[in-house]
Amino acid sequence: MNPPQKSAWRKSVVALLGANLVSIFFALKEGWNLHDLMIIYWAQSVIIGIFSLKRMLALREFTTAGMWEEGVPVPATRKTQTFMAKFFAMHYGGFHFIYLVFILSDERNAFDGNLFFLTLCVLVFLVNHYYSFTEYREQDANRKPNIGNIMYFPYLRILPMHLTIIVGGAFSSAGTGVLLFFLILKMLADVLMHRIEHSAALQ
Repeated sequence: MNPPQKSAWRKSVVALLGANLVSIFFALKEGWNLHDLMIIYWAQSVIIGIFSLKRMLALREFTTAGMWEEGVPVPATRKTQTFMAKFFAMHYGGFHFIYLVFILSDERNAFDGNLFFLTLCVLVFLVNHYYSFTEYREQDANRKPNIGNIMYFPYLRILPMHLTIIVGGAFSSAGTGVLLFFLILKMLADVLMHRIEHSAALQ
């Protein structure tokens, strides 16, 4: 039998692949381009941030190993937990607010597809990341995760995903083949970073 943690990781990867495949299916079916898809992946990033924040606030015990302030180790206290959660919410949220303004202000990013399918894609990612959140919450209850890693990792998680889409946006008019190529790259980057995040959660 597979260890429970390994089995859970495989299930979450299958779910993540499924969420990405749903977006790819509708993108091809509706004739979306990479600019259209930026709003979906922006929403996915926001979802990742929300569940990361919930995870930070749900910690009962945690470590601050490797975190220093003015040459002094940061204490693992509730005050530290609250401060880091608030800082993350403001910084990550502010970053995504500016990102959204950028998306909406660019005429090329005007979404003219079916809002029902767009909403469906976002909901699929929401369910997927909620599933991952429940996994992490169960793991966190039996160990002391590094709260710094939980705060920093969402940035690392979304970087390859959005770089793929932004770079691919320059080729969005090149045809369906190029669109599919960059969507597959995005999916692979998503799964890879999910695997790295899951491995870090077990350390």
